[in-house]
Order: sequence, then C-alpha cells, then structure tokens
Amino acid sequence: METSTSTTAESGAEAVRSLGEVVPAPASVRPAGAPYRITRDTRIRVDGGREARQVGAYLADILRPSTGYPLPLTGAGRDGIRLRLAKGAFGAEGYRLDSGATGVTLTAARPAGLFHGVQTLRQLLPAAVEKDSVQPGPWLVAGGTITDSPRYGWRGAMLDVSRHFFTVDQVKRYIDQLALYKVNKLHLHLSDDQGWRIAIDSWPRLAAYGGSTQVGGGPGGFYTKADYQEIVRYASARYLEVVPEIDMPGHTNAALASYAELNCDGVAPPLYTGTEVGFSSLCVGKDRTYDFVDDVIRELAALTPGRYLHIGGDEAHSTSHADYVTFMDRVQPIVAKYGKTVVGWHQLTGATPAKGALAQYWGLDDTGAAEKEQVAQAARNGTGVVLSPADRVYLDMKYTADTPLGQDWAGLVEVRRSYDWDPGDYLPGLPAAAVRGVEAPLWTETIVTSDDVEYMAFPRLAGVAELGWSPAATHDWEAYRVRLAAQGPRWEALGIDYYRSPQVPWPAR
Repeated sequence: METSTSTTAESGAEAVRSLGEVVPAPASVRPAGAPYRITRDTRIRVDGGREARQVGAYLADILRPSTGYPLPLTGAGRDGIRLRLAKGAFGAEGYRLDSGATGVTLTAARPAGLFHGVQTLRQLLPAAVEKDSVQPGPWLVAGGTITDSPRYGWRGAMLDVSRHFFTVDQVKRYIDQLALYKVNKLHLHLSDDQGWRIAIDSWPRLAAYGGSTQVGGGPGGFYTKADYQEIVRYASARYLEVVPEIDMPGHTNAALASYAELNCDGVAPPLYTGTEVGFSSLCVGKDRTYDFVDDVIRELAALTPGRYLHIGGDEAHSTSHADYVTFMDRVQPIVAKYGKTVVGWHQLTGATPAKGALAQYWGLDDTGAAEKEQVAQAARNGTGVVLSPADRVYLDMKYTADTPLGQDWAGLVEVRRSYDWDPGDYLPGLPAAAVRGVEAPLWTETIVTSDDVEYMAFPRLAGVAELGWSPAATHDWEAYRVRLAAQGPRWEALGIDYYRSPQVPWPAR
C-alpha cells in the first residue's frame, strides 16, 4: 500500500486528512493532486438503480446535518460526489474512490461496495462530520485514489441479548457503529439459560415466560417477529447479514423452564438469573425435543433472509458425548430442510459437521493441541472456520485488571493483543483457504447499557474489523495505533464512550 507517512497533508492553511488514515486500512492508497471541497453547491450524483440511490440517500443523511448543505440527489454527472455501479475487478464488496478538485467518485460492481466506499469517505472528512448540528468545516477530501476490497467474506460481531436484553433501538445503534468499520455480519445470540429473546408462535411460553428475566433478575424482554424483522431490515440496509443463534443442546434453561416436556424427567426447572454455564440440556432421547427444534428453526428461518442459522453447541457439559453427536446428527438436517447453512461453535467439530457448515472457533492461544487439531481436521475435510479466539477478540474480556466491566476468564485483552495476530496462520494445521473470516463476540453477563457495549467494543472492534478486511501486508501495530488514535474524535462526535487505552496516542481532548 502506498500512502503518506503523515496523518495530514496541507492545502493552503487548511488541513486535509491523509487517504491512508482510514480504518480498516485500504488495500491500495495513491495520493495525488488537489483535494475536493464539499460546498453548498455540491450534488450527490447516483448512476445506478434503486439500491445505489439508497446508498446515496444514506450518505446525504450523514452529511447534511453537520455541513448544513442541501446536497440534493441527482442523476449522473462529472462533478460533485458520484456513486457509480460499473463492471470491474471489485468483487461483491470492493470499491474504488477517486478524488480530485472537481469531485469524488465512488465506483463499485455492487451496492455493498458503494456502501463500504461511503464509510471510507466519511473517515476522510473531519470527525465533526458525524455531529448532528451544523459545524464550521471546511469539508475537504484529499486527492488521489483508493482501491479496496476485503480479505475475508465474514467480518462479524456478535451481540448477546440473552444475558441482558437490548431493545431494537439499541441494536440499531450498534449496527450503525459496526457499519462504519465495514462489518458485514451481525450474529444475534437469541437464547441462553437466562433468557429466550425471540417470539415463536408454536411455543409461545418461550418468549412470554422464558424471556421474562435476565442476569441479576431484571425484567428481560423479547423481540416480536415484527421487531426481529425490523432489525433484519435495518441491518440489511447497512449491508450486514443477520445470523440468528439458538444455542443448543446446552444453554437452554430458559426453554426448559418454559416447557416441562423438554426435560427428561418432565419437570421444569426454575428460571435462572446467574452466570454459571454447562448445567442445562435438552432431552436428547425424546422425539418431542426434535419437534421443538423443528418448529423453532422453521419459524426463525422464515424470518431470516440470510444464509446462516447458528445452532450453538458449546459448553454442553450436561450432555454426554454420544448424546451430543446424536443431537447434532438430527438437528443439522433440520437447518438444511429450511434452507439455511449451519453455523456452530467449534465443539460442533466433535460431531460430524454437515456439508458446508461453519465452525466458530472460540478457544485460546493455549487451548490444547488435540482440540485445535480437531478443528483443523474438520477444516481439511471441508468445514469452514470463523475465528473468534476468546483471548483475542471477545469484547467482554477486561482490558486491564482495573476495567470496571467484563470478565477475565480468558485473560486480560488490551488493544494491542486484540489486534496483533493474523487469522491466516492462527490455528496450526488449518488450511488458509478454510478461514472464512473473523468475528468479535460481546457476551453480556456484566453489560447492561449501550454505554457498556460501546466501552467494551471500542477501540477493539475497529481492530477486529481491520483483521477481517485489510490485506495481511498492511498489518502493522505501530502504524495501526496512529490510525486508530485518529478515530477517537470521531467516536466522541458520535457520542461513543470508548476506552482510552494508554497503548494508543489519542489526541488531547
């Protein structure tokens, strides 16, 4: 990647942000020529269909409040901010940004590429562009060309809404934050021991009763089908695919408490508000269990336009190995029957993953060699792997021993540790081609508010997004920490309460 060594270039007396100051790092940056100035006369010109025009409207919604400019959407032209769909070597999500004195042009083969290019354009403008009131400007975009496409197709973030419930609006806020860093998967952990969060018409007590509590005994909550569809719609408009998870056969106390028939002894346990794991299990030997699973997957699949459905499978300590294998052999075909691809935590590889299934690895650097080899062997047999090592990218791990939120069972995870590893060679024996990407989970045993979410996600989320998007050749902690520091004022403008790690040279406030 060619880029300026400084974080700003000068145009007269006015600072212009370097093309290379973006997170995730673009694949190729070539500074050249004069900057473009957004003015009251600037138009957003869209050359494409309905989806391209929607991306243009999204960009206008970002720029209008802070600039105070009308920025009308119009048709094709040679000046202003241009969004173009055109054939080229961009792939499904790549784009090219060309900037010069007469305008900025974003070109992509697909609307997703235009959308990701808009995120880059946002970061090339001053942080004040994110504010919702008129700011003084000037609004300058450095001259040159960025050509960009992602390293991996799976760049995910998981939000656990089961331990603590988060409203539709709170989830939307997180989606907007993920979109800024080109994240394209939102994994929603919809069920656990402490709460069931999605309405299932054929088993109504799951949400009404199983969703009535959370860690610590709060009121809990659940999504109606309309709520869930609104989250899916909102995510889709920002080019994130929702991956719903129903964790099973363990992590199922909320379901077991709701329906006695799901228990082997026919006795429903009480609702659970603690944080222990591994004590619950669906009754693997009962046919009624698979009626339940079929109904839940059928209804959830019908609400989910994305390709994937996550069936959990972790920490099933109360299920024997033989029962676990039996359960997965019966449940995976149900997922396929309703047109979805199985995703499971990496313990799925202890059974027989279905053809095309993905295993999500959440082990540690020092996880035993046998467990790592089990995952690698499954990958060599065709199972794709999404990497979520807990001691690298679990966003609920404390930064330091003094972090007021979070846990430390996987260790302390400062910003450098979460960034400074390569997904391409992380697991021994794992073919590089089997790595589908990375995902940053945020478990919510101690996370109650959106401020809590943001404090634990930022700044680490940006680094995980870069691992998923940027070429391995751009990976350099010393350069990254400088680019990351420049994000601080942007988060402040967006009202994001982030952790000011001493490892990062943040600008003075």
